[in-house]
Amino acid sequence: MSFSARSESADIRVRDVAVTDDELSVFLMDGRTIIVPLAWYPRLETATPTQRAHWELAGAGYGIHWPDLDEDLSTEGLLAGARAPAGSAGWRSVGR
Repeated sequence: MSFSARSESADIRVRDVAVTDDELSVFLMDGRTIIVPLAWYPRLETATPTQRAHWELAGAGYGIHWPDLDEDLSTEGLLAGARAPAGSAGWRSVGR
């Protein structure tokens, strides 16, 4: 048996997004909410509240784009627990 995040009964398109100083919450069309630590995404973590609040739907609703930050996340990646790659631009200042 295989599992796909885009099963016929699950609608994992983004309904809304909320970002606090500590967490990213993504509300899905099927009623689920994904909550992840903001530390997983350094570009979002170091952004201003205004930059965090300026997001757009991407990929027919299966992704989120922050134009001011050049950050893109997909619901499939969030559901899989994917973090920002260690070599991404946002990680350059982490740990220094």
